[in-house]
Amino acid sequence: MMPPDPRPPADETVQAPIAVPPPVFHWYHKMSAVVFITFCLEIGLFLLIFPWTEYWDGNYFSGLMPQMKSYWDNLYVRGAVSGMGAVNLYISFVEIFRLRRFARR
Repeated sequence: MMPPDPRPPADETVQAPIAVPPPVFHWYHKMSAVVFITFCLEIGLFLLIFPWTEYWDGNYFSGLMPQMKSYWDNLYVRGAVSGMGAVNLYISFVEIFRLRRFARR
């Protein structure tokens, strides 16, 4: 013998979900998003390109510790720095697509 299907009590009523008001964005929210996108885009382009130029060997940090020169000239280190630039570019492009959150609906 099977038990009967559970049923809610007759005196309880189902309530509709409470409407949440949309967030209010001010001008400084929008401006900070644009500044963040610009910052990530510039840093990303710099870190992606700079390790492969001739200025990489003559910068301040490579002359700071001469015993680290062999590591500084390593192609894997250059690739890691370029990878950090690619991550920054990815963040900037994601934030560009997230700018839609400021659009009025």
